[in-house]
Amino acid sequence: MVDKNYCMSSYLTLRYIEDDNKDFAEGVIHSKDSLFNSGDKIEVSTAQEIAAAYRRLFEEKSDIKLGLLLSGGMDSACLAAFLKPGTDVYTFRFLNGEYGKDDMIRAKLYADKYHLKLHYVDIDWRVVEKNLDTLMKRKGAPVHSIEPQIMEAALQAKSDGVEMMVAADGSDLTFGGMNKMLAKDWGFDEWVDFYTFCKPDTVLNEPVDMLYVFERYRLPGNKIDYLKFINDIFGYESSGSYCNAFICAEMKYLPFYDPSGMVKMSTPLDLERIRKGESKYLIRELFKMKYPDIPVPEKIPMPRPVDYYFKDWTGPIRPEFKSNLDISGFTGNQKWQLWCLERFLNIIDS
Repeated sequence: MVDKNYCMSSYLTLRYIEDDNKDFAEGVIHSKDSLFNSGDKIEVSTAQEIAAAYRRLFEEKSDIKLGLLLSGGMDSACLAAFLKPGTDVYTFRFLNGEYGKDDMIRAKLYADKYHLKLHYVDIDWRVVEKNLDTLMKRKGAPVHSIEPQIMEAALQAKSDGVEMMVAADGSDLTFGGMNKMLAKDWGFDEWVDFYTFCKPDTVLNEPVDMLYVFERYRLPGNKIDYLKFINDIFGYESSGSYCNAFICAEMKYLPFYDPSGMVKMSTPLDLERIRKGESKYLIRELFKMKYPDIPVPEKIPMPRPVDYYFKDWTGPIRPEFKSNLDISGFTGNQKWQLWCLERFLNIIDS
């Protein structure tokens, strides 16, 4: 059914359309792509077991020409260590290298260590605009800010003959990389406030309350099962963003390959260890095994210069949005959501 107000609020709150039965407009069906929780997973409890699993999983794709999204982080670095020498790997270079320099430096160290063929994928606003409408039309919704750049990397890889892309999207979820999300045992109300990406009632004239999604995870004493919420909501949203980008690039084998999401820990996450500063402690150990001479990098999200892109943007003007918004009070990621939502609404109205 068509429920534009619901879909706008869902996208702003969760970055995806949570209700499979609601869409923005007649004939606009939002995609439900996700690799998350698909198939059987290999149980692991040590860095050595993760290494064995990664080796086995890459051997299963030995007849396919793979390409890897390689950042400066530990997750993709650990995948890179099990690729065949000469494999094509792709690192984002933003704004002619003026943004995220440290990420590029570390990625080169990883590629050199295992004799991988490193390519830079240049990203600027022109790339965003080139890919964005294709991504939104296929998704049937506005998109995550990482999607245009992932699509660009996939298009470049495809032109190099790569048949299937590899990305370490599942590592955070599998091994406890969401250090802010796992920082404490959350109260219900504070989790709602923390996780909501952009509050619909602050920007929309007809917001729809999305609290029902959070209520599914409410626990006694005004607590919330944030671990299950992360597993269900965050995992689905993140995987869907990668899937859409790779599918839009029309790789030979779709949507993408992620050994880090094809394993699972045989014991619960050690939250105390994570809260003491060892997020993804097993991946840290694996990184030290494979890169003994390189310091373990701390976690950073996939770079995207949204603050730079929207530094002069004055805010949305469509009637769905409140007038005279003080856009200076919004983060770069929130500005992206508002701008992207407005652009998507213009597309479906055209």
